[in-house]
Amino acid sequence: MAPSNLNPNLSADPTSSQALDVDAYVEGIRGGDRVVLSRAITLIESTRERDRVAAREVMDRLLPDAGQSIRVGVTGVPGVGKSTFIEKLGMSLVDDGRKLAVLAIDPSSERTRGSILGDKTRMGRLSQHESVYIRPSPTSGSLGGVARKTRETILLCEAAGYDTIFVETVGVGQSEITVHSMVDVFLLLGIAGAGDELQGIKRGVVEMADIIAINKADGDNVRRAERAQRQYENALQLFPPTDSGWEPAVLTCSAETGDGIEDVWTAVTEYVDHTQSTGFFGEQRRRQARYWMRQTIEQRLMDDFFSSSDVQSKLREIEDSVLDGTMSSFAAADELLDAYREGR
Repeated sequence: MAPSNLNPNLSADPTSSQALDVDAYVEGIRGGDRVVLSRAITLIESTRERDRVAAREVMDRLLPDAGQSIRVGVTGVPGVGKSTFIEKLGMSLVDDGRKLAVLAIDPSSERTRGSILGDKTRMGRLSQHESVYIRPSPTSGSLGGVARKTRETILLCEAAGYDTIFVETVGVGQSEITVHSMVDVFLLLGIAGAGDELQGIKRGVVEMADIIAINKADGDNVRRAERAQRQYENALQLFPPTDSGWEPAVLTCSAETGDGIEDVWTAVTEYVDHTQSTGFFGEQRRRQARYWMRQTIEQRLMDDFFSSSDVQSKLREIEDSVLDGTMSSFAAADELLDAYREGR
């Protein structure tokens, strides 16, 4: 099920079946038309071959217009206040004249394959602002698939003139690693007063963070937030130096009151300035582009393999042999690969 746009002031249905030609997509996106942008994203999400061809041409045409943004990944466990934080910070940014796109990678229903959070009203004030574009992306059981589309969506939003891109993660599992591979700055939101087991934040996620912000530092929770800040700062001293040469900042903030929110954005801009001055900013983007090229090749080869009629004709029988123990997994893989190659 294609995700719908959360901007209530759009005047047309972005999933309309009426086709646009490549020129219309390119001109509309360059002109900042959010309806056309939504339809272009729907195009790149399509699995139909003719849509893939059109999407590739659109992406190729718009690539020179992309890249001029700050890409920020925002992660944290459910309940940490990611959407509230993004709305508060986002309103401040657009008031300062920035154009913001928020790409929310949502968990998906295993029964319907649709977006669970996409139907909820989130970031209500922010979504109504004319300088903001919000797009939920249901994972539909395949985080790798939605990640590739999110990567392409970032480029389309940049071509449409959005100079700040937030990618909000589900906050659990593989999503943090995936989002880290497509953003310039990785922001981890934490909360005070919860044990490690409740927060579910593993060392690997903390190691990826360029900035850590302890949210909900308001009211009676201020002291607990400051204590959590010190604990994170102490923990970071035990980690090896970062590739960027940046010492991760640990801050406190309240998305509810707005306290500390501007300090978080200051840390983001300081990190970007630092990495641009050292050359790490550009090098990281080059690494990410290579990574996504290889990931796309792997996925397309996998899709091609399992759609092969030669593989499909043998797959069930060979899988049954593996399940009943009469054939090893390795021998089964070799036989299916041989069938795939012979059918080429």
